[in-house]
Amino acid sequence: MKLSKFKYELPENLIAQRPMEQRDDCKLMVVNRATRSIEHKKFRDILDIFDEGDVLVLNDAKVFPARLYGNKEKTGARIEVFLLRELNPELRLWDVLVDPARKIRVGNKLFFGEDELVAEVIDNTTSRGRTIRFLFDGSNDEFKAMVNKLGETPLPKYIERDVEQDDASWYQTIFASTEGSIAPPTAGLHFTRELMMRMEIKGSNFAKINLNIGQGTARPVEVEDLTKHKMDSENFSISADVATVVNQAKADKKRICAVGSSVMRAMESSVSAFGNLNPSEQWTDKFLFPPHDFKIANCYITNFHQPQSTLMMLTAAFVNSVKFTKEIYDQAIKNDYRFLCYGDALLIL
Repeated sequence: MKLSKFKYELPENLIAQRPMEQRDDCKLMVVNRATRSIEHKKFRDILDIFDEGDVLVLNDAKVFPARLYGNKEKTGARIEVFLLRELNPELRLWDVLVDPARKIRVGNKLFFGEDELVAEVIDNTTSRGRTIRFLFDGSNDEFKAMVNKLGETPLPKYIERDVEQDDASWYQTIFASTEGSIAPPTAGLHFTRELMMRMEIKGSNFAKINLNIGQGTARPVEVEDLTKHKMDSENFSISADVATVVNQAKADKKRICAVGSSVMRAMESSVSAFGNLNPSEQWTDKFLFPPHDFKIANCYITNFHQPQSTLMMLTAAFVNSVKFTKEIYDQAIKNDYRFLCYGDALLIL
C-alpha cells in the first residue's frame, strides 16, 4: 500500500478551531460497509443505532497540561517544552520535545514560572527530542500539581488560536480518568453524560480500556511504502472484566464498537488464537492500514483526519477500500463537515 493513495485537499476553513457548544450536537456521518451507503445525522442519533447488548469500548485516557513555556539559563531565551512521556518518576526523567531545538544542548538548565520549576537537559534523543530531569524536591503529587499549574492544554498546532480556559475541559472526554495522555481519544469527545445514560437505559454497555496517547499517531508518514513506516510504542491496559464483556458480545453477535483509533489499536494488539479479546497490559506499535482483517470490533467511531495520516489509513483499513474512503471524505467536504480533533464524527458499521 502506497502513501500517495491517501492524498486529498483539506480546505483550511473546515479545520475546526473550537468544539460544538453541545458535544453531541456535532454532525455524524454513518457509513455502511456492506451496502456502501452514506447517511448524514447528528451524533446523538447513535442512540437509535445501538441496541441492548451492544458494547462501545472507550479509552479513559486523561490529558494533562503537557506544554510548558520556560526560559533558558543565562540568555533568558523563551523555550517551549512539550512533555511526551515520564521515563522515571523517582528521578523525574521525561522524554520531551523542545522548540527552538537549536538553542537547547545537553547541560542547559531551563526555568519555568517564577523559577518555581527547574529542569536540566541530560540527553539528545531526536532532532527536537531531549531527555530532561526536573530538579524538584517535593513529593510526586506536589510535582504534578506544579506541572498542572504551569502547563498549558496541549492543543495541536493546526488550532490557530491561543489556548483558552475552556480548552482544559473541551480537550478532554467526560469519562477521562487515567492521566498521562498528550491528546484525547477524539472520537470520545462527542459523548455527553445524558447520551451515555440514555444508551445504558436502552441496554448498551460501555467498556473502558486505557491507552495514554503519545505523538505516534500524529507523526507524519515519510515513506511511500507503508510497510516501512514504524509507529511509536504506546502502553495499553485491557482488564479481564472488559475482555469478558466484549467476548460475550462477540459470542452473541452484537455490535462491538471501537470508539477511536487508540481503542482499535489496543484491541487488535490483544487478540487470542481463537479470535477473542485477551486481557492484557503491554506496549504496542501496531500500525493498521489496508488490507487488515479486524478480529474484534465490527463498527468504529472516528473523526475526519488529515491527508496521508495513519488515522485516515486506519479508517480505510476498516472500510476495506481506499477508493470508498476517498468518497467518504469527498462527501464530508461537500457537506461542510468539520475536520480533526474538534470536528465532526464518522460511524462505520
